[in-house]
Amino acid sequence: MADREFDLVLFGATGFVGKLTADYLVAAAPQGARIALAGRSPEKLTAVRDELGPAAADWPLLVADSSDQAALDSLAARTTVVVTTVGPYLRYGLALVQACAQAGTHYADLTGEPLFIRECIDRYGEQAAATGAKIVNSCGYDSIPSDLSVYQLYRRTVADNTGELEDTTLVAWLKGGVSGGTIDSGRAMMEAIAADPSKGSVLSHPYSLSPDKSMEPDVGRQSDQALARASTIDPSLDGWVATFIMAQHNTKIVRRTNGLLGWVYGKNFRYREVMSAGSSPAAPLVAAGMAGGIVATMAAGAVLSRVAAGRRLLDRVLPKPGTGPSEKARRSGWFTMKTFAHTSSGAKYVCTFAGQGDPGYQATSMLLGESGLCLAFDELPPLAGILTPASAMGDALTERLRKAGITIDVERA
Repeated sequence: MADREFDLVLFGATGFVGKLTADYLVAAAPQGARIALAGRSPEKLTAVRDELGPAAADWPLLVADSSDQAALDSLAARTTVVVTTVGPYLRYGLALVQACAQAGTHYADLTGEPLFIRECIDRYGEQAAATGAKIVNSCGYDSIPSDLSVYQLYRRTVADNTGELEDTTLVAWLKGGVSGGTIDSGRAMMEAIAADPSKGSVLSHPYSLSPDKSMEPDVGRQSDQALARASTIDPSLDGWVATFIMAQHNTKIVRRTNGLLGWVYGKNFRYREVMSAGSSPAAPLVAAGMAGGIVATMAAGAVLSRVAAGRRLLDRVLPKPGTGPSEKARRSGWFTMKTFAHTSSGAKYVCTFAGQGDPGYQATSMLLGESGLCLAFDELPPLAGILTPASAMGDALTERLRKAGITIDVERA
């Protein structure tokens, strides 16, 4: 792809997270990087570029709509990498994936939608593998911390020769809100399942994104619902843990990575994610409320998504896509993810993945920006097709994020 006109095109540059990603690329891209901004409105694209300052003054502007296949085909053919923030991806993303798979163009998105990824695999997986395109889903807070943490735990156990990964649990602590785009993605999936209930199994089955379900570890039932004392995960932890809202998606990404790498994590690899509910006297009630609230919210959303009146009600009460918190609020956010792992030899490890900034906005725009730069400029494994962050960019992306200020440390317990 050395003869491509651009190194990276940011599609959706006029949206809230798109603007944050563009701002990050201005500061992080290497000198001479050929970057273009893409979206539906030339006027809005011009305004975004003007706000970015002199460093982006010469960035070309490309006009393309997510429903215009010819325009997306042309866009993909001109660049080495497309980074897209245009979601919900189930509604607006498949045409761009098709364009990149056909052109052999690398791609990164922010999806937290298993239904979308399953569609990408089924429709474009073979073609992307044949053209050499790395189509990398979930390159934001969902699911880079989860995926890279387990990958680096695996790398450490190999270096130490301490056996295969077995029981592995991620515990999340964070300060930040859920974006309107994330909520809209959930709605898109609920509406798709309402139209075709058979798609519900993609959400419920732990290995629904696996490259080969028959090769997956037989470790019994795995559930994303949680309500337990934190000390049951590791004696160093206090308080209670509850269901982590993104566990249902992140765990599928981690398991897909394992499959794409040849099931190297181990024949008894069992993975789950939970969220800290704190250690105050009220923590058990908080944890129970978190666990029950997520289930109730998803059930209510599924019911309301089935009828037009319910969808109109959701339109009125839910945060709108493309909106987000103030800069002060974004910068005051933070996240810490600790992943506790046991190996077949009895060794114990913990990986800490931590950073500053609201996870859904500030951190996500950085993670996506670095993923795009990694795909454009770094030497990567030859694997192609519908990939995950760790399978596509594992060590290279880890080093990039460390240099960008993210803590990614593995210690033996």
